[in-house]
Amino acid sequence: MKTWTTTALALIAATGLAAPASAVDLEFYFPVAVGGDAAGIIERLTQDYMDENPGVTIDAIYTGSYADTTTRAITAARGGNPPHLAILLSVDMFAMIDEDIVEPWDPYLTEQEIEEWIGGFYPAFLRNSQFEGQTWGIPFQRSTPVMYWNKEAFEAAGLDPERPPETWDEMVEMGRTLTVRDEAGNVTQWGVRIPSSGFPSWLFTGLVASAGQDGLASDDGTEVFFDTPEVLEALEYLVSLSTEHGIMQPGIIDWGATPRAFMDGESAIAWTTTGNLANIRANAPFEFGVAMLPANVRRGAPTGGGNFYLFSGHSEEETRAAIDFVKWATAPEQAARWSIETGYVAPRPDTWETEAMRAYAAEVPGAVVARDQLEFAVPELATWEGPRITQILNDNIQAAIVGDKTPAQALADAQREADAILAAYR
Repeated sequence: MKTWTTTALALIAATGLAAPASAVDLEFYFPVAVGGDAAGIIERLTQDYMDENPGVTIDAIYTGSYADTTTRAITAARGGNPPHLAILLSVDMFAMIDEDIVEPWDPYLTEQEIEEWIGGFYPAFLRNSQFEGQTWGIPFQRSTPVMYWNKEAFEAAGLDPERPPETWDEMVEMGRTLTVRDEAGNVTQWGVRIPSSGFPSWLFTGLVASAGQDGLASDDGTEVFFDTPEVLEALEYLVSLSTEHGIMQPGIIDWGATPRAFMDGESAIAWTTTGNLANIRANAPFEFGVAMLPANVRRGAPTGGGNFYLFSGHSEEETRAAIDFVKWATAPEQAARWSIETGYVAPRPDTWETEAMRAYAAEVPGAVVARDQLEFAVPELATWEGPRITQILNDNIQAAIVGDKTPAQALADAQREADAILAAYR
């Protein structure tokens, strides 16, 4: 891990953030984790920046999923050819620091820029973007999970189409009414769909937060809290939706197929990222609503999504040009455009004050749900050895869902395995 002295920080910050010089070539990796034309939108944004800054060339490279993008960025950096920028999961922060391939943003900024630019992002998004007083990720492609509901299915079931479930108990009650079976007893419409592949621990953290726990790990990434009563209550509830209440498809439910399954009427309620809002809005053949995740002892949802990371190994001229691009991309007008065209949460309050976002929020009230849910948000699971720790939890969540373990045994196993790995970081 790099150590930045106070003197070095002051010397770098004193230079300020200059405008990019001429003839600067940048490489930028970005993933796509939602439906729609997110890749095309990124390419158009980078082209617009280049049109405004003719001395800068940005090679925006679509690198697949988040996992693919992280692997490719690490491989390139280890090989001596890192990108200048990459959008990676906010929870990749510890892994990037551990690899010693990224730089904190603060040394390149003035005190005013740190206060006004960095300080202008929602605090909930900064919780897993900062470490030891430094900012390692700039929020951009950020999200929370939200609950989508099919208003036509609600009306057909005799439920108020304008009132989604607000609590765990209500989701079970409404889910029973919304689950439809044919004469042979086969389900033609499930009441609820909560994916358990792809990002199971992320959606599960929404249940954990609703049960009253502030996330699954310590802020310094050295401890996890997997076997608490709140987490057990959350996992027992998740398992019960299919095994006890019969309102959710049994077994592992695919993340990527969830938006299409919802739009095809396979489930009346679906939990997925707000980043799918534009896709569902464009393609759902029915009226739908967007709501916060239902509460238990409280409201709660995890933050998620991607941050801009600044890779080391480049000239100061190139680094400053990269920072200038990120400042431009997160400025209100561009951030509003990105949020409107994708559904991701505009990560700064000032973006919501633009004329475009005001008009969008008035036209699509569901767009403000994820923003308002930030009041109740907890950090996504982020630790040292993050991919290993997350996979341990994911595997044990899935083991409980398919019945290979009881929820209590699954969480005890996850806690024990994670503790063994994280002991070295305490």
